[in-house]
Amino acid sequence: MLSASPLVIQGCYFRDLMAQPEALQRTLEWLQVPARWREVQVLTNSRAWKRVVLTGMGSSFHALHPLNLGLIGAGFTPVMMETSELIHHGMPLCDADTLVVAVSQSGGSAEILRFLDLNQQATVLAVTNTAEGRLAKEADCALLTQAGVEFSVSCKTYVSALLALQWLSALLTGMPEAELSRRLAPLAEQVAAYLRHWPSHTEALAVWMSGVRHLFLVGRGASLAAAGTGALIIKESARMHAEGMSSAAFRHGPMEMTRADMCVGVFTGAATPGATTVGVPTPRALNLRLAQELRERGTRCGVIGVSAAHASIHLTPLNLPEIDALTAPVVEILPAQMMSLALAGLAGCEAGVFESARKITDTE
Repeated sequence: MLSASPLVIQGCYFRDLMAQPEALQRTLEWLQVPARWREVQVLTNSRAWKRVVLTGMGSSFHALHPLNLGLIGAGFTPVMMETSELIHHGMPLCDADTLVVAVSQSGGSAEILRFLDLNQQATVLAVTNTAEGRLAKEADCALLTQAGVEFSVSCKTYVSALLALQWLSALLTGMPEAELSRRLAPLAEQVAAYLRHWPSHTEALAVWMSGVRHLFLVGRGASLAAAGTGALIIKESARMHAEGMSSAAFRHGPMEMTRADMCVGVFTGAATPGATTVGVPTPRALNLRLAQELRERGTRCGVIGVSAAHASIHLTPLNLPEIDALTAPVVEILPAQMMSLALAGLAGCEAGVFESARKITDTE
């Protein structure tokens, strides 16, 4: 670890951020326990599912984006719906031919508990960090992340859940277990290597984001996980207005908001996306084009990804290492986490200390 930055108060949220590599490694080891793969495979192969419902709230919901796309590509019929909407409008989807992938760090949030009360037929596969929660106990099968106790803002629980969901995606889409293990093996060290430079990352971002009052994080495809979660954690941890959305949605209105106190982070996305229509620009090319247009307008815009060097303003914290497409959604959240520390530092407060919110939302 490099020397401390005077900008950042190293409180409980900060320590949770720094503990992410260990949480990832413990979760990977839990997933790789002999017979774990077979146990989940027996459940998921137990019938020909009419549909797969993906549900969660907050960062647990955003984490489902990569799995949703993986299932679509493999021929499944996924329905991704916030649990708050599922319990009021989507329960007819939850019949005996439906597999529900329910994600909740606590396994005890208000909406998840309501879903458990209402569900009568659907098979439930849980992803949770709490073995004692109702979700883990009542699900037909549970993937238990090993993040440990978390202070406030979702960070180590989020990356661990995303790892478990990518593991599940590989299983459901037919990837061999040995190949999956090989591809996931470097993840914890890649996250650790990035976090070792947190002092210089936060200081560079503080200079770049000084005076910013509005932040947009935008991307496409699997990067929607980082865009949505990144904006959420910045609102929670630094109490600054931030919005996460697709790059396309940003063009449909919010682009008109561009002004001096606004900043946009554009996720480049994968270099080699899935099948695309001949003659149609790739999502990555569209993301880079948006970033270029914003810079030409004079908007403060940073490109987040492997090709972040394309940005006219070179910011090391936004540059990510060459990473596997399977683990990219986990690594993509790291620059947003550094932004949360930098913005809290600029505001002279400790990041991640709740004043109004609670760690577990127990009211609908």
